Amino acid sequence: MIDAYLVGGAVRDELLGRPAGDKDYVVVNKTPQEMTAAGFKPVGKDFPVFLHPQSGEEYALARTERKSGRGYHGFVFHTGSDVTLEDDLRRRDLTINAMAQGADGKLIDPHGGEKDIKARVLRHVSPAFAEDPVRVLRTARFAAMLADFSVAEETMALMKKITQTGEGDNLTVERVWRELARGIGESAPNKMIEALRECGLLKIILPEVAALEGVAERLDYHPEGDTYRHALMVLEAAAKRGLSPAERFAALLHDIGKGQTPKDILPSHHGHEKKSAEMAAALCARLRVPREFTDLAVLAAAEHGNVHKCMEMRPATVVDLLMRLDAFRRPARFESVLRVCEADFYYWPARADLPYPQGDFLRSALNSVSMVDSAAIAQETKDKFGDTPQNSQKIAEKIRLARIKALTK
Repeated sequence: MIDAYLVGGAVRDELLGRPAGDKDYVVVNKTPQEMTAAGFKPVGKDFPVFLHPQSGEEYALARTERKSGRGYHGFVFHTGSDVTLEDDLRRRDLTINAMAQGADGKLIDPHGGEKDIKARVLRHVSPAFAEDPVRVLRTARFAAMLADFSVAEETMALMKKITQTGEGDNLTVERVWRELARGIGESAPNKMIEALRECGLLKIILPEVAALEGVAERLDYHPEGDTYRHALMVLEAAAKRGLSPAERFAALLHDIGKGQTPKDILPSHHGHEKKSAEMAAALCARLRVPREFTDLAVLAAAEHGNVHKCMEMRPATVVDLLMRLDAFRRPARFESVLRVCEADFYYWPARADLPYPQGDFLRSALNSVSMVDSAAIAQETKDKFGDTPQNSQKIAEKIRLARIKALTK
């Protein structure tokens, strides 16, 4: 007989009325040998975790943890028959994640998680919260996931303490990106960024975004007047418009070059697109961001200004823009850039009923120039001048001129 309790997110989400995700269980009064003998498959590396022989769900032995060093890995874990369910729940991060449910359905809530759910508060379980810098990231992610929750004052104080004592410097880039990516995909990713800013961790993990705070904007283009505020509003708009996590990430980074604008030319930001693209590329390399996210963030940063101005361009300039956007070979990513630009326009509520024809203009332009038979032009050029590497530039220029002609009709 396995004495197991449903714990963590599944219990929390049931009380919140949210769809249930993966179910995790804590087992008490058992040894690893007894779990294996009962047919459970061991999979844990740092502490005993097992997969149920039928359901495949995770069952972990109740454990405690003790701080032994700096950072996320600086802990010693203890499991044994003497570790109670309450001991296990006490080591968890937030009260809303420190609840359990027995086989009889009874709620076990020693830290007031249900009360905090009703009050819409994210609150730490114990002072041990300050020992693990990942808990700052997780709390910020929960702020993004549970948009109507707020971080308790005492919990924010501990988050600030973690940052001030340098624990945040010990976060691994893999864990930083994992939590950021998950938070960006939640319903209110701007709240995650705000929580990180308030506790000081944003300056450590995303200094390029933190540097936007207080940087002036032209009020005729950006009524909010602050570049950081603009970035968060565009991120919020991207989430409300249902953009993908990669598109939301690009929305957050699209103007980061403005943080490097010389003060003597503010509030103008001439040439910020090129700088934003360079900084986005460096940021993504530092955090080992997946290529899908990286490529879109760099492209949107470099070209969003041109997309906004595309209807003022000559046909040749429009064709060159489509080529830089790689719209012919990567139409899905081209659409993603357009969606980011639309979020950058519609971020301001007063623009909700205004048209943004640039997207349809570029889609129509792409459709027109896609009628050009590039393969036929290439073959004709090879037949006339020979199939040599030197002719590749000649072929590219002939295709470009044919596309310009098609757009001019």
